[in-house]
Amino acid sequence: MDHCNVHPSFKSKPVYELRCRVCESLLCVRGMRAILLADRNVELYSTDLPPPGALLVLGSDYETENCRCRISDAACGKCGIVVGYHVTLPCQSCLSSCNNGHLWMYNAADISATERLDTNGDGIMVWARIPVCSDDMGMRPQSQIAADWVECCR
Repeated sequence: MDHCNVHPSFKSKPVYELRCRVCESLLCVRGMRAILLADRNVELYSTDLPPPGALLVLGSDYETENCRCRISDAACGKCGIVVGYHVTLPCQSCLSSCNNGHLWMYNAADISATERLDTNGDGIMVWARIPVCSDDMGMRPQSQIAADWVECCR
């Protein structure tokens, strides 16, 4: 998601670095605190890019209980614990709700979140000022990210 296209209600939200609560491996540098659209009592973190530290669990695609979205579990790439999920096919109800456009979700109980510093290191980065996706790929080389996108979108 290009930061220019962020819905105004999300622009002032802080950006988080997300780590696996079990092994402390870095999962993502573009996290946003969120709530589940289908159940507003569920706290999550979400991201707009395939996270460098998480992998999809093969064969785990299923429909959610609260809506018609299709999801696939996502696990920590280091220790293997399931830390969240990827929305492989959003349902019409969720698409029509005010949402942040993120399709990768982390269960708040399974990760630890730290506010990310801005590019100057002076303050907390917010979504209105986050680098565009192509400039903010995190830890992996571009070729690996491209391969992961292909695998993700099959």
